[in-house]
Parts: sequence; C-alpha cells; structure tokens
Amino acid sequence: MPKASAIWNGQIIAASDHCITFDNNTYFPPDALKSEFFAPSSHTSACPWKGTANYMDVVVDGKTNANAMWVYNEPKTAASTIKGYVAFWKGVEVKTGA
Repeated sequence: MPKASAIWNGQIIAASDHCITFDNNTYFPPDALKSEFFAPSSHTSACPWKGTANYMDVVVDGKTNANAMWVYNEPKTAASTIKGYVAFWKGVEVKTGA
C-alpha cells in the first residue's frame, strides 16, 4: 500500500508505507505511531468475528480525542492479519497515496 498518514488536530500522529487495508479501515503497524500523541484508555469493544479491541486516546496540543485509536492485540483467526496493527476513527483523518 502507498504511504499512509493519520492526522488529528493538525498533527501527523502515525505514518507508514506498510499499512493493511482490512474491513474498510487502514491499519498501521505499531512502529508507525508517534508515541508522544497517545495515552492509555481502559475502553474495549467486542466484534463477533475480529475479537476484542483495545483503545487509546489521541492527545495533541493539550486536546484529547478519547478512544480514537484501536488495536486487536489478540484477534480471532479471521482477523489474524491485523494483530497488533492500529486504526483510527472519531475525526482522525487517514490519508493514503504516494
């Protein structure tokens, strides 16, 4: 996949040319994250075929976008290709292209 970046509050929070498109979302490898923009969250959600998603808050310039990043650390078999990869929502813009 071409280079992808995730942007929130005017800041690139993740960038990689090794993303995976899965279930209509762009998933970034863990090393794509700029760790200074993420804070722990205890939020989880369950998908019947992907498993349990864990979330993190995105924090840029003192503003917090709660639970805007998710990851499947232990996905079900059907979603094993995205294990450890992260995706975004809640206003985080994902741009793809060269």
